[in-house]
Amino acid sequence: MTPLVRSILMVFVASVIGSLGMAFLKKGATHVTRSLFSFLNPPLLFGIVLFLGSSVFYALGIKDGQLSVLYPFVSLGYVWGLLWAKLFFNEAVT
Repeated sequence: MTPLVRSILMVFVASVIGSLGMAFLKKGATHVTRSLFSFLNPPLLFGIVLFLGSSVFYALGIKDGQLSVLYPFVSLGYVWGLLWAKLFFNEAVT
């Protein structure tokens, strides 16, 4: 596997993980109240962990690749986000 293909795969995986983090943040945000401890709910914390994990994959992916080629793959996270919004929250795709 060439370094560019490996980089593309890493950034692609990062976009999926990051978009799942977005979904878990939304799920966890429904449990947030005025209490500071309400931010310690498992879905919200898992969403944060997923975002951090996706950052690791992004960093590893762009290390050996060209940012001008890889960065458009970052926008796939928004496409995944639309899919998760429909599947997990039954939101309309507009």
